[in-house]
Amino acid sequence: MASKATSTDEIMAIARANHFELGDTELGMLEAALPGILEVVERIDREALEPQPSVTRYKDRDTGARPTREQDPLNAILRRCRARGAASGKLKGRRIGLKDSVCVAGIPASGGSHILQGYVPDNDATIVGRMLDEGAEIVAMLNMDDFALSGNGATSAYGPTLNPHDPQYCSGGSSSGSGAALYYDDIDLTIGTDQGGSIRIPSSWCGVVGIKPTYGLVPYTGVMSIDPTMDHVGPMGRSVADVALLLEVIAGKDPCDPRQSEVPVKGYRDGLGKSLDGVRIGVLREGFEHQGAETDVNAAVRKAIAVLEKQGAKCEEVSIPHHRDAFSFIWAILAEGMANLAATNLACTHNQGLYYPGLADFFGRHVTERMSKEAPTVKFFLVLGNLIKQRYHGRIYGKAQNLRAKYASHYDRALERYDALAMPTTPMKALKQGTPAPYSMVGNTAPFDATGHPGLSIPCAKSRGLPVGLMLIVKYFDEPALFRIGHAYEQSVDWEKA
Repeated sequence: MASKATSTDEIMAIARANHFELGDTELGMLEAALPGILEVVERIDREALEPQPSVTRYKDRDTGARPTREQDPLNAILRRCRARGAASGKLKGRRIGLKDSVCVAGIPASGGSHILQGYVPDNDATIVGRMLDEGAEIVAMLNMDDFALSGNGATSAYGPTLNPHDPQYCSGGSSSGSGAALYYDDIDLTIGTDQGGSIRIPSSWCGVVGIKPTYGLVPYTGVMSIDPTMDHVGPMGRSVADVALLLEVIAGKDPCDPRQSEVPVKGYRDGLGKSLDGVRIGVLREGFEHQGAETDVNAAVRKAIAVLEKQGAKCEEVSIPHHRDAFSFIWAILAEGMANLAATNLACTHNQGLYYPGLADFFGRHVTERMSKEAPTVKFFLVLGNLIKQRYHGRIYGKAQNLRAKYASHYDRALERYDALAMPTTPMKALKQGTPAPYSMVGNTAPFDATGHPGLSIPCAKSRGLPVGLMLIVKYFDEPALFRIGHAYEQSVDWEKA
Protein backbone atom coordinates (compact mmCIF):
# COMPACT_ATOMS: atom_id res chain seq x y z
CA MET A 1 0.00 0.00 0.00
CA ALA A 2 1.40 3.38 -1.00
CA SER A 3 1.98 5.86 1.81
CA LYS A 4 -0.43 8.72 2.24
CA ALA A 5 0.67 11.86 0.39
CA THR A 6 1.93 14.71 2.54
CA SER A 7 0.68 18.20 1.69
CA THR A 8 2.73 21.38 1.89
CA ASP A 9 0.24 22.73 4.45
CA GLU A 10 0.76 19.70 6.66
CA ILE A 11 4.54 20.12 6.55
CA MET A 12 4.36 23.84 7.33
CA ALA A 13 1.94 23.25 10.22
CA ILE A 14 4.38 20.77 11.79
CA ALA A 15 7.21 23.27 11.38
CA ARG A 16 5.22 26.04 13.08
CA ALA A 17 4.26 23.72 15.96
CA ASN A 18 7.96 23.03 16.49
CA HIS A 19 9.01 26.69 16.39
CA PHE A 20 10.85 26.89 13.06
CA GLU A 21 10.26 28.11 9.51
CA LEU A 22 11.08 26.40 6.23
CA GLY A 23 12.52 28.23 3.28
CA ASP A 24 11.65 27.24 -0.28
CA THR A 25 14.83 25.19 -0.70
CA GLU A 26 14.32 23.34 2.60
CA LEU A 27 10.69 22.69 1.80
CA GLY A 28 11.63 21.31 -1.60
CA MET A 29 14.21 18.97 -0.07
CA LEU A 30 11.67 17.66 2.41
CA GLU A 31 8.96 17.15 -0.17
CA ALA A 32 11.38 15.21 -2.34
CA ALA A 33 12.68 12.99 0.48
CA LEU A 34 9.49 12.25 2.41
CA PRO A 35 7.73 9.83 0.02
CA GLY A 36 10.58 7.32 0.10
CA ILE A 37 11.02 7.56 3.87
CA LEU A 38 7.30 7.21 4.50
CA GLU A 39 7.26 4.08 2.36
CA VAL A 40 9.71 2.60 4.89
CA VAL A 41 7.43 3.73 7.73
CA GLU A 42 4.50 1.97 6.08
CA ARG A 43 6.60 -1.18 5.75
CA ILE A 44 7.43 -1.08 9.48
CA ASP A 45 3.73 -0.74 10.21
CA ARG A 46 2.97 -3.77 8.03
CA GLU A 47 5.87 -6.04 8.82
CA ALA A 48 7.42 -5.30 12.21
CA LEU A 49 6.77 -8.03 14.74
CA GLU A 50 4.20 -7.19 17.37
CA PRO A 51 4.94 -8.47 20.88
CA GLN A 52 3.16 -11.78 21.13
CA PRO A 53 0.37 -12.03 23.72
CA SER A 54 1.02 -14.71 26.31
CA VAL A 55 -2.28 -16.48 25.71
CA THR A 56 -1.11 -19.59 23.90
CA ARG A 57 -0.85 -21.68 27.06
CA TYR A 58 -3.90 -20.20 28.78
CA LYS A 59 -6.71 -19.77 26.29
CA ASP A 60 -9.46 -20.07 28.88
CA ARG A 61 -10.44 -16.44 29.19
CA ASP A 62 -13.63 -14.45 28.86
CA THR A 63 -13.91 -10.65 28.53
CA GLY A 64 -17.00 -10.69 30.74
CA ALA A 65 -19.07 -7.59 31.48
CA ARG A 66 -19.63 -4.80 33.96
CA PRO A 67 -21.64 -5.94 37.00
CA THR A 68 -24.84 -4.21 38.05
CA ARG A 69 -24.82 -1.92 41.07
CA GLU A 70 -26.71 -4.59 43.00
CA GLN A 71 -23.90 -7.02 42.24
CA ASP A 72 -21.23 -4.41 43.04
CA PRO A 73 -22.61 -2.00 45.67
CA LEU A 74 -19.20 -0.39 46.26
CA ASN A 75 -18.66 0.38 42.54
CA ALA A 76 -15.29 -1.35 42.92
CA ILE A 77 -15.46 -3.55 39.81
CA LEU A 78 -15.44 -2.31 36.23
CA ARG A 79 -15.56 -5.74 34.64
CA ARG A 80 -16.14 -9.29 35.79
CA CYS A 81 -13.94 -11.40 33.55
CA ARG A 82 -12.02 -14.65 33.52
CA ALA A 83 -8.49 -15.67 32.67
CA ARG A 84 -7.52 -19.06 34.06
CA GLY A 85 -3.93 -20.13 34.42
CA ALA A 86 -2.00 -23.33 35.11
CA ALA A 87 -3.63 -26.33 36.75
CA SER A 88 -1.33 -26.05 39.77
CA GLY A 89 0.98 -23.61 41.51
CA LYS A 90 1.34 -21.31 44.51
CA LEU A 91 -1.80 -19.38 43.56
CA LYS A 92 -4.02 -22.33 42.64
CA GLY A 93 -7.55 -21.50 43.73
CA ARG A 94 -6.77 -17.82 44.30
CA ARG A 95 -8.99 -15.30 42.53
CA ILE A 96 -7.24 -12.08 41.58
CA GLY A 97 -8.63 -8.63 40.79
CA LEU A 98 -6.49 -6.22 38.79
CA LYS A 99 -6.41 -2.45 38.78
CA ASP A 100 -7.84 -1.25 35.47
CA SER A 101 -4.36 -0.14 34.36
CA VAL A 102 -2.94 -3.71 34.25
CA CYS A 103 -3.08 -5.29 30.80
CA VAL A 104 -4.61 -8.70 30.15
CA ALA A 105 -4.71 -9.80 26.52
CA GLY A 106 -8.23 -9.65 25.13
CA ILE A 107 -9.79 -7.96 28.18
CA PRO A 108 -10.55 -4.21 28.05
CA ALA A 109 -8.54 -1.85 30.28
CA SER A 110 -9.20 1.88 30.42
CA GLY A 111 -7.06 3.27 33.23
CA GLY A 112 -10.26 4.61 34.80
CA SER A 113 -10.45 7.17 31.99
CA HIS A 114 -12.83 8.25 29.24
CA ILE A 115 -10.07 8.33 26.62
CA LEU A 116 -9.17 4.64 26.84
CA GLN A 117 -12.70 3.26 27.01
CA GLY A 118 -12.76 0.48 24.42
CA TYR A 119 -9.02 -0.21 24.46
CA VAL A 120 -8.25 -3.94 24.46
CA PRO A 121 -4.61 -4.96 25.14
CA ASP A 122 -2.84 -7.44 22.89
CA ASN A 123 -0.53 -8.67 25.65
CA ASP A 124 -0.54 -9.84 29.23
CA ALA A 125 1.46 -7.72 31.65
CA THR A 126 4.50 -9.60 32.93
CA ILE A 127 2.97 -9.97 36.40
CA VAL A 128 -0.22 -11.37 34.88
CA GLY A 129 1.75 -14.07 33.11
CA ARG A 130 3.56 -14.90 36.34
CA MET A 131 0.31 -15.19 38.29
CA LEU A 132 -1.27 -17.41 35.63
CA ASP A 133 1.84 -19.60 35.60
CA GLU A 134 1.24 -20.21 39.32
CA GLY A 135 -2.39 -21.23 38.91
CA ALA A 136 -4.19 -17.95 39.58
CA GLU A 137 -7.50 -16.97 38.04
CA ILE A 138 -8.02 -13.33 37.02
CA VAL A 139 -11.65 -12.55 37.83
CA ALA A 140 -12.06 -8.76 37.72
CA MET A 141 -10.78 -5.44 36.42
CA LEU A 142 -11.10 -2.95 39.24
CA ASN A 143 -12.10 0.70 39.45
CA MET A 144 -9.42 3.36 39.83
CA ASP A 145 -8.97 7.12 39.74
CA ASP A 146 -8.87 8.67 36.28
CA PHE A 147 -5.39 7.83 34.92
CA ALA A 148 -4.35 7.19 38.57
CA LEU A 149 -3.98 10.93 39.18
CA SER A 150 -5.77 11.25 42.53
CA GLY A 151 -5.61 9.76 46.00
CA ASN A 152 -9.23 9.69 47.13
CA GLY A 153 -10.83 7.15 44.76
CA ALA A 154 -13.44 9.60 43.53
CA THR A 155 -12.35 10.67 40.03
CA SER A 156 -12.95 7.58 37.90
CA ALA A 157 -14.85 7.99 34.64
CA TYR A 158 -17.12 5.26 36.04
CA GLY A 159 -17.90 7.05 39.30
CA PRO A 160 -16.33 6.88 42.75
CA THR A 161 -15.49 3.70 44.61
CA LEU A 162 -17.28 3.66 47.95
CA ASN A 163 -15.69 2.85 51.28
CA PRO A 164 -16.71 -0.64 52.44
CA HIS A 165 -17.05 0.57 56.05
CA ASP A 166 -19.26 3.54 55.23
CA PRO A 167 -20.29 4.39 51.64
CA GLN A 168 -20.50 8.09 52.52
CA TYR A 169 -16.70 8.07 52.67
CA CYS A 170 -13.95 7.67 50.06
CA SER A 171 -12.16 4.39 49.54
CA GLY A 172 -8.78 6.02 48.89
CA GLY A 173 -7.00 5.92 45.57
CA SER A 174 -5.84 5.67 43.06
CA SER A 175 -6.15 1.87 43.48
CA SER A 176 -9.62 2.37 44.91
CA GLY A 177 -11.27 -0.79 43.62
CA SER A 178 -8.23 -2.84 44.62
CA GLY A 179 -8.89 -1.90 48.24
CA ALA A 180 -12.68 -2.04 48.35
CA ALA A 181 -13.11 -5.22 46.26
CA LEU A 182 -11.30 -7.24 48.94
CA TYR A 183 -14.53 -6.98 50.93
CA TYR A 184 -16.21 -9.21 48.34
CA ASP A 185 -16.02 -12.93 49.08
CA ASP A 186 -15.11 -13.91 45.51
CA ILE A 187 -11.92 -11.82 45.23
CA ASP A 188 -8.99 -13.09 47.27
CA LEU A 189 -6.14 -10.78 46.26
CA THR A 190 -5.73 -7.64 44.19
CA ILE A 191 -3.04 -5.69 42.36
CA GLY A 192 -2.56 -1.94 42.76
CA THR A 193 -0.06 0.62 41.54
CA ASP A 194 1.62 3.37 43.53
CA GLN A 195 3.27 6.63 42.42
CA GLY A 196 2.39 8.75 45.45
CA GLY A 197 0.60 6.37 47.81
CA SER A 198 -1.93 4.69 45.56
CA ILE A 199 -1.56 1.21 47.09
CA ARG A 200 -1.10 2.27 50.68
CA ILE A 201 -3.82 4.96 50.87
CA PRO A 202 -6.70 2.67 49.85
CA SER A 203 -5.20 -0.06 52.04
CA SER A 204 -5.36 2.32 55.00
CA TRP A 205 -8.81 3.74 54.30
CA CYS A 206 -10.42 0.39 53.41
CA GLY A 207 -8.74 -1.61 56.17
CA VAL A 208 -6.66 -4.05 54.10
CA VAL A 209 -2.98 -4.90 53.74
CA GLY A 210 -0.96 -3.43 50.88
CA ILE A 211 2.70 -3.16 49.99
CA LYS A 212 4.56 -0.77 47.73
CA PRO A 213 7.64 -2.87 47.02
CA THR A 214 11.15 -1.56 46.54
CA TYR A 215 11.36 0.37 43.27
CA GLY A 216 12.10 -2.12 40.50
CA LEU A 217 11.45 -5.29 42.50
CA VAL A 218 8.23 -6.03 40.61
CA PRO A 219 8.28 -5.51 36.82
CA TYR A 220 5.97 -2.83 35.48
CA THR A 221 5.84 -4.12 31.89
CA GLY A 222 2.27 -4.04 30.64
CA VAL A 223 1.01 -1.64 33.32
CA MET A 224 -0.02 1.92 32.44
CA SER A 225 2.62 4.41 33.59
CA ILE A 226 2.66 7.93 35.03
CA ASP A 227 6.43 8.44 35.19
CA PRO A 228 8.84 5.51 34.71
CA THR A 229 11.03 6.67 37.58
CA MET A 230 8.11 6.64 40.05
CA ASP A 231 6.10 3.60 38.92
CA HIS A 232 5.51 0.83 41.49
CA VAL A 233 3.11 -2.11 41.28
CA GLY A 234 2.28 -4.45 44.14
CA PRO A 235 -0.17 -6.76 45.90
CA MET A 236 -3.04 -6.03 48.27
CA GLY A 237 -4.93 -8.54 50.39
CA ARG A 238 -6.79 -9.35 53.57
CA SER A 239 -3.71 -10.63 55.40
CA VAL A 240 0.03 -10.12 55.50
CA ALA A 241 0.61 -13.77 54.59
CA ASP A 242 -1.52 -13.46 51.44
CA VAL A 243 0.32 -10.32 50.32
CA ALA A 244 3.70 -11.96 50.97
CA LEU A 245 2.64 -14.98 48.90
CA LEU A 246 1.58 -12.87 45.93
CA LEU A 247 4.81 -10.84 46.08
CA GLU A 248 6.78 -14.12 45.86
CA VAL A 249 5.05 -14.82 42.56
CA ILE A 250 5.30 -11.42 40.86
CA ALA A 251 8.73 -10.20 42.05
CA GLY A 252 11.87 -10.64 39.98
CA LYS A 253 13.82 -9.61 36.92
CA ASP A 254 12.06 -8.94 33.62
CA PRO A 255 14.37 -8.20 30.66
CA CYS A 256 11.56 -6.13 29.12
CA ASP A 257 11.43 -3.61 31.99
CA PRO A 258 14.13 -0.91 31.90
CA ARG A 259 13.08 0.29 35.37
CA GLN A 260 14.89 -2.68 36.86
CA SER A 261 18.60 -3.18 37.53
CA GLU A 262 19.70 -5.83 40.03
CA VAL A 263 16.63 -7.45 41.59
CA PRO A 264 17.39 -9.60 44.64
CA VAL A 265 14.36 -11.82 45.30
CA LYS A 266 13.81 -13.41 48.72
CA GLY A 267 11.45 -15.80 50.47
CA TYR A 268 8.87 -13.27 51.59
CA ARG A 269 7.02 -15.68 53.88
CA ASP A 270 10.16 -16.97 55.61
CA GLY A 271 9.89 -14.55 58.54
CA LEU A 272 6.20 -15.06 59.26
CA GLY A 273 5.72 -16.26 62.81
CA LYS A 274 9.19 -15.26 63.99
CA SER A 275 9.62 -13.37 67.25
CA LEU A 276 10.20 -9.61 67.23
CA ASP A 277 12.87 -9.91 69.93
CA GLY A 278 15.67 -7.51 69.06
CA VAL A 279 13.84 -5.82 66.20
CA ARG A 280 14.49 -2.06 66.33
CA ILE A 281 11.73 0.31 65.22
CA GLY A 282 12.16 4.06 64.83
CA VAL A 283 8.92 5.93 65.39
CA LEU A 284 9.14 8.82 62.94
CA ARG A 285 8.15 11.99 64.83
CA GLU A 286 7.46 14.07 61.74
CA GLY A 287 5.11 11.38 60.43
CA PHE A 288 2.65 12.41 63.14
CA GLU A 289 2.92 16.17 62.55
CA HIS A 290 1.46 16.83 59.10
CA GLN A 291 -1.15 19.52 58.65
CA GLY A 292 -4.59 18.05 59.19
CA ALA A 293 -3.30 15.10 61.22
CA GLU A 294 -6.12 13.61 63.29
CA THR A 295 -5.49 12.94 66.95
CA ASP A 296 -7.33 9.61 66.91
CA VAL A 297 -5.18 8.40 64.00
CA ASN A 298 -1.97 9.33 65.81
CA ALA A 299 -3.20 7.72 69.01
CA ALA A 300 -4.18 4.49 67.28
CA VAL A 301 -0.83 4.17 65.53
CA ARG A 302 1.08 4.81 68.77
CA LYS A 303 -1.06 2.16 70.47
CA ALA A 304 -0.15 -0.28 67.69
CA ILE A 305 3.53 0.51 68.19
CA ALA A 306 3.11 -0.26 71.90
CA VAL A 307 1.76 -3.69 70.90
CA LEU A 308 4.94 -4.30 68.89
CA GLU A 309 6.97 -3.35 71.95
CA LYS A 310 5.12 -5.93 74.03
CA GLN A 311 6.10 -8.52 71.42
CA GLY A 312 9.78 -7.76 71.88
CA ALA A 313 10.50 -4.91 69.46
CA LYS A 314 12.56 -1.99 70.74
CA CYS A 315 10.76 1.19 69.72
CA GLU A 316 12.00 4.74 70.14
CA GLU A 317 11.23 8.08 68.59
CA VAL A 318 13.44 9.30 65.77
CA SER A 319 13.43 12.65 64.01
CA ILE A 320 14.04 13.20 60.29
CA PRO A 321 13.19 16.89 59.76
CA HIS A 322 13.41 16.54 55.96
CA HIS A 323 10.36 14.29 56.08
CA ARG A 324 8.13 17.34 56.64
CA ASP A 325 8.52 18.44 53.03
CA ALA A 326 9.84 15.30 51.38
CA PHE A 327 6.63 14.89 49.42
CA SER A 328 6.58 18.41 48.00
CA PHE A 329 9.12 18.09 45.17
CA ILE A 330 7.56 14.95 43.66
CA TRP A 331 4.72 17.01 42.16
CA ALA A 332 7.15 18.39 39.59
CA ILE A 333 8.24 14.86 38.64
CA LEU A 334 4.72 13.47 38.38
CA ALA A 335 3.27 16.49 36.56
CA GLU A 336 6.03 16.83 33.99
CA GLY A 337 6.29 13.06 33.72
CA MET A 338 2.58 12.81 32.92
CA ALA A 339 2.85 15.66 30.40
CA ASN A 340 5.74 13.86 28.69
CA LEU A 341 3.76 10.62 28.67
CA ALA A 342 0.70 12.26 27.15
CA ALA A 343 2.89 13.90 24.50
CA THR A 344 4.04 10.43 23.41
CA ASN A 345 0.47 9.03 23.42
CA LEU A 346 1.38 6.90 26.46
CA ALA A 347 4.12 5.15 24.47
CA CYS A 348 6.72 6.42 26.95
CA THR A 349 10.41 6.81 26.11
CA HIS A 350 12.36 3.98 27.70
CA ASN A 351 14.76 3.50 24.74
CA GLN A 352 14.63 -0.21 25.50
CA GLY A 353 12.22 -2.82 26.76
CA LEU A 354 8.77 -3.74 25.47
CA TYR A 355 6.58 -1.08 23.87
CA TYR A 356 2.79 -1.18 23.52
CA PRO A 357 2.04 0.34 20.11
CA GLY A 358 -1.66 -0.50 20.34
CA LEU A 359 -2.02 1.61 23.47
CA ALA A 360 -0.27 4.57 21.86
CA ASP A 361 -2.41 4.27 18.76
CA PHE A 362 -5.69 4.06 20.69
CA PHE A 363 -4.84 7.03 22.90
CA GLY A 364 -3.69 9.12 19.95
CA ARG A 365 -6.85 8.41 17.95
CA HIS A 366 -9.25 9.29 20.78
CA VAL A 367 -7.52 11.94 22.91
CA THR A 368 -8.76 14.93 20.88
CA GLU A 369 -12.48 14.26 21.18
CA ARG A 370 -12.43 12.71 24.67
CA MET A 371 -9.93 14.76 26.69
CA SER A 372 -12.52 17.35 27.74
CA LYS A 373 -14.38 14.61 29.65
CA GLU A 374 -11.40 13.76 31.83
CA ALA A 375 -11.35 14.48 35.56
CA PRO A 376 -10.10 17.86 36.81
CA THR A 377 -7.08 16.09 38.33
CA VAL A 378 -5.98 14.91 34.87
CA LYS A 379 -6.38 18.39 33.41
CA PHE A 380 -4.54 19.90 36.40
CA PHE A 381 -1.53 17.60 35.96
CA LEU A 382 -1.37 18.24 32.23
CA VAL A 383 -1.58 22.02 32.64
CA LEU A 384 0.96 22.04 35.47
CA GLY A 385 3.36 19.67 33.70
CA ASN A 386 3.28 21.56 30.42
CA LEU A 387 3.54 24.94 32.18
CA ILE A 388 6.66 23.78 34.03
CA LYS A 389 8.14 22.42 30.79
CA GLN A 390 7.48 25.65 28.91
CA ARG A 391 8.83 27.94 31.61
CA TYR A 392 11.83 25.90 32.77
CA HIS A 393 12.65 23.76 29.70
CA GLY A 394 13.16 20.54 31.69
CA ARG A 395 15.35 22.15 34.35
CA ILE A 396 12.85 21.66 37.20
CA TYR A 397 12.24 18.01 36.32
CA GLY A 398 15.98 17.39 36.31
CA LYS A 399 16.56 19.18 39.61
CA ALA A 400 13.64 17.40 41.27
CA GLN A 401 15.03 14.06 40.13
CA ASN A 402 18.43 14.99 41.57
CA LEU A 403 16.83 15.78 44.95
CA ARG A 404 15.75 12.18 45.34
CA ALA A 405 19.17 10.94 46.42
CA LYS A 406 19.39 13.68 49.07
CA TYR A 407 16.07 12.72 50.63
CA ALA A 408 16.80 9.00 50.37
CA SER A 409 20.04 9.46 52.30
CA HIS A 410 18.19 10.82 55.36
CA TYR A 411 16.03 7.69 55.56
CA ASP A 412 19.02 5.45 54.82
CA ARG A 413 20.93 6.89 57.78
CA ALA A 414 17.99 6.24 60.08
CA LEU A 415 17.64 2.70 58.73
CA GLU A 416 21.25 2.00 59.66
CA ARG A 417 20.07 2.30 63.29
CA TYR A 418 16.62 0.78 62.92
CA ASP A 419 15.16 -2.24 61.19
CA ALA A 420 12.01 -0.29 60.33
CA LEU A 421 10.44 3.15 60.58
CA ALA A 422 6.84 3.43 61.75
CA MET A 423 4.21 6.15 61.22
CA PRO A 424 0.56 6.54 60.20
CA THR A 425 -0.07 5.54 56.59
CA THR A 426 -2.15 8.68 56.15
CA PRO A 427 -2.45 11.49 58.70
CA MET A 428 -6.25 11.27 58.52
CA LYS A 429 -8.94 8.66 58.10
CA ALA A 430 -11.02 8.38 54.93
CA LEU A 431 -12.44 11.66 53.69
CA LYS A 432 -16.14 12.13 53.22
CA GLN A 433 -17.28 11.89 49.60
CA GLY A 434 -16.97 15.31 47.96
CA THR A 435 -14.33 16.60 50.39
CA PRO A 436 -11.24 18.05 48.65
CA ALA A 437 -8.15 15.96 49.31
CA PRO A 438 -5.39 17.96 51.09
CA TYR A 439 -1.80 17.61 49.89
CA SER A 440 -0.80 16.44 53.35
CA MET A 441 -2.81 13.27 52.74
CA VAL A 442 0.26 11.87 50.91
CA GLY A 443 2.76 13.35 53.37
CA ASN A 444 3.85 9.92 54.63
CA THR A 445 3.38 7.86 51.48
CA ALA A 446 4.74 9.96 48.61
CA PRO A 447 8.30 10.42 49.96
CA PHE A 448 8.93 6.70 49.60
CA ASP A 449 7.81 6.65 45.98
CA ALA A 450 10.54 9.21 45.38
CA THR A 451 13.18 7.35 47.38
CA GLY A 452 12.06 3.86 46.34
CA HIS A 453 12.02 2.38 49.88
CA PRO A 454 9.46 -0.39 50.39
CA GLY A 455 6.43 0.38 52.55
CA LEU A 456 3.70 -1.79 54.05
CA SER A 457 0.34 -0.52 55.27
CA ILE A 458 -1.60 -2.70 57.71
CA PRO A 459 -4.88 -1.88 59.46
CA CYS A 460 -4.30 -1.21 63.13
CA ALA A 461 -7.56 0.25 64.47
CA LYS A 462 -11.03 1.46 63.69
CA SER A 463 -12.03 4.92 64.88
CA ARG A 464 -15.47 6.44 64.43
CA GLY A 465 -16.32 3.58 62.13
CA LEU A 466 -13.34 4.03 59.79
CA PRO A 467 -10.02 2.14 59.54
CA VAL A 468 -6.62 3.51 60.54
CA GLY A 469 -3.42 2.31 58.86
CA LEU A 470 0.04 1.75 60.32
CA MET A 471 2.86 2.11 57.79
CA LEU A 472 6.27 0.48 58.10
CA ILE A 473 9.31 1.42 55.99
CA VAL A 474 12.50 -0.68 55.68
CA LYS A 475 15.76 -0.83 53.75
CA TYR A 476 15.74 -1.52 50.02
CA PHE A 477 14.76 -5.11 49.20
CA ASP A 478 14.14 -5.93 52.89
CA GLU A 479 10.47 -6.77 52.34
CA PRO A 480 10.78 -9.89 54.57
CA ALA A 481 11.27 -7.56 57.56
CA LEU A 482 8.04 -5.74 56.69
CA PHE A 483 6.12 -8.99 56.59
CA ARG A 484 7.70 -10.29 59.80
CA ILE A 485 6.68 -7.18 61.77
CA GLY A 486 3.31 -6.78 60.10
CA HIS A 487 2.39 -10.42 60.60
CA ALA A 488 3.39 -10.35 64.26
CA TYR A 489 1.13 -7.36 64.84
CA GLU A 490 -1.72 -8.82 62.81
CA GLN A 491 -1.67 -12.11 64.73
CA SER A 492 -1.85 -10.42 68.12
CA VAL A 493 -4.61 -7.84 67.58
CA ASP A 494 -8.15 -7.74 66.26
CA TRP A 495 -7.70 -4.36 64.60
CA GLU A 496 -11.41 -3.66 64.30
CA LYS A 497 -11.64 -3.80 68.12
CA ALA A 498 -8.22 -2.31 68.94
